[in-house]
Amino acid sequence: MIGRPSHTLPEICADLADAVLRLDGPESTRNQRAVVDRVPLADAAELSAGLRKLTPALDEVALGNGGFLATLAAGLVEMGADPLPVLGVLVDRVAAGLEAAAQFGLLADKLGEVSAPRNADEYRALRDRIVDAAPAAGLSVEEAGQITQAWFSVNDWIPSLLLPLQQKPSRLALPQRDRLTAATIAMSEHAEDAPWLLGLLRVLDDEGLVVAHRESGRVFELTMSGVGDNIQLHVLLAAALIGDDRIPGERPDPAWVAAATDGMMMPEGGVRTQFDLTDASGAPIWAEGRPADIPVVDGRRVIVLDRPSYSRAYNVGRLYPLMVPELTADRALPAEEAAAWLARFS
Repeated sequence: MIGRPSHTLPEICADLADAVLRLDGPESTRNQRAVVDRVPLADAAELSAGLRKLTPALDEVALGNGGFLATLAAGLVEMGADPLPVLGVLVDRVAAGLEAAAQFGLLADKLGEVSAPRNADEYRALRDRIVDAAPAAGLSVEEAGQITQAWFSVNDWIPSLLLPLQQKPSRLALPQRDRLTAATIAMSEHAEDAPWLLGLLRVLDDEGLVVAHRESGRVFELTMSGVGDNIQLHVLLAAALIGDDRIPGERPDPAWVAAATDGMMMPEGGVRTQFDLTDASGAPIWAEGRPADIPVVDGRRVIVLDRPSYSRAYNVGRLYPLMVPELTADRALPAEEAAAWLARFS
């Protein structure tokens, strides 16, 4: 399509979406480069408008042809675009791609060893093998082709959700959570980025906690959002509760707290945990686990803090660089309430 040059990001993205849907490779490449050039000059409103213009192409492009577009969408979100208008489309594409890829086992034995085609000749050779293998696998040629395409390309789409899901509004608005979670679990051992997506799908938001410090006898109610793992939770609990007339102890190093929130993820010397954590039954809460693993008691996840049995150090303070956690101490329980909780843990 020849016309006046597009200058704003929405105009460029609209031209890109049109070129993608027309399968115009040179025009797609030209507009993709124009997007990259324009992004540093765009504010959040322009970035958001540009991302919305990509929606038709994100919705309709073949999975195997759209990985670059999904990556571009992720980049726009990272730079400040609002992901909510395209979240439903991205969830549907990723979930469907993971579901199709999970069926690749039906074809694997029939196809033998295969690798992603790198050129037209390799694509035609793979296509011939799919045509031969499909009937024996009980699939139509079209179904077999879709499954194979998804197996080799769905991982390229996953980052388009990794960026939005590090934002609380996207996690709260996420459609088809159960479907996406099941599809991600099915591919967690096969798609490189699927475990990272699964971790974000398990993140808790506005989650109530009861945290008991056994030695002092004090018990607190807290609210947690956006915590990726229990190493991060360890550091945030120490920052929220040690000092300020709450529980005794040495406050965590500010570099550890920064690593667990929005600062350098890998501070010099790493981060250290300052408690042993157990659940209400006395079972350990492992640092490498997730807050979602902590059992619920009377509607809240319960954590018991004890003195550390030995010093533990970890290289990284948080798993997801752009996910800013929230952990607020809502109230200290009165002595009688605290004693009733503590009696359940002895």
